[in-house]
Amino acid sequence: MAHILILGGGFGGVAAARRLRETLAETDRITLIDRRDYFMVGFRKTWALLGEAPVEEGRRNLTELRKFGIDFVRARIESIDPKGISATAGGQRYDADAMIVALGAELDPDGVPGFREHALSVYDPDAVEGNAAHIRDFDGGRILVGVFAKPYKCPPGPYELAILLEEHLARRDVTAEITVFTPLPVSLPILDSAGCESMDRYMLDRGIRFLTGHTAKAVEPGRVLFENGAELEYDLLLGVAPHRSPAVVRESGLTGEAPWVKVDPYTLETAFPNVYAIGDVTVSLMENGNPLPKAGVFAEGGGIVAADRIASRLKGETPTARYDGDGGCFLEIGGGQAVMIRGRFLGPSGPQAELTAPSEGFVAEKWAFERTRLEGWFG
Repeated sequence: MAHILILGGGFGGVAAARRLRETLAETDRITLIDRRDYFMVGFRKTWALLGEAPVEEGRRNLTELRKFGIDFVRARIESIDPKGISATAGGQRYDADAMIVALGAELDPDGVPGFREHALSVYDPDAVEGNAAHIRDFDGGRILVGVFAKPYKCPPGPYELAILLEEHLARRDVTAEITVFTPLPVSLPILDSAGCESMDRYMLDRGIRFLTGHTAKAVEPGRVLFENGAELEYDLLLGVAPHRSPAVVRESGLTGEAPWVKVDPYTLETAFPNVYAIGDVTVSLMENGNPLPKAGVFAEGGGIVAADRIASRLKGETPTARYDGDGGCFLEIGGGQAVMIRGRFLGPSGPQAELTAPSEGFVAEKWAFERTRLEGWFG
């Protein structure tokens, strides 16, 4: 009887757990540990912020995995021993034959002085209701939507938020001057120049000012200070906080001297035998030397590949599953339409990505994307 340990109940962890349960013998144990008791698709936060749909409808309790023969443990992970293929959580040690680390990227609101005190942290699922109240109470003025460090999850997310926020306020007849800033040199480095220009145009057409190359160094009441000497004033600040790998991962030795866990992009293997890492906690380099973007669809795909390789090894077979980085994400642009950023991001020719034309159908597909995950994984 083998035991597989999965740390983290996000896209990658849940996808890996369900895949393993489908492929392993019933006598093999699968344990998934997470400090939260729920799973949620990340883009649900924007809908909830703007009053389009409640957060609760997009959540599923991880305890539901137990009915599929997956042991779920809600506990804080206190230590990880990749050499020993084990972890300690809630005061108990869990030893395994293989381990998947899927703990994601954590937000670091103290990474930029003043962020915690003055910004609404829009990527924090626990802050959605409070942030939504601030938006409901906003009656006009200057709004900043800012990316405070790179890398960050869901690269198009801040742009979608700005566009939908402008549309939301216009329906309320609230006058706002919206500016979006990012430390990146272009809006979406994964796209070519034509794709970035199209992305920028979706914001500019709505009167949203967009600034690249702006790295925030501090937030003060009513203004953000940047390393290039610029300053921007605000009445409402919506920020994507700096990201970092969880302390328990860094302390385990999985990251070495780097900020993220380096994995083989095609096999998701770490430097430690029988230990895999997937999703936002990792850095996977594409053939052009740039990192694979952090997004749930990539964590899901990586989780399935890691699960298949573990299952093959347990059966005494040579693993053949390889991750090709196929995927995409939806970006709503208002007016009931959305575009997709999609392609194959891993391969010998480098990333091949496109920005599609707008379509109402993509909005429906976005809702279906959430629904199929919730129903398929939790019943």
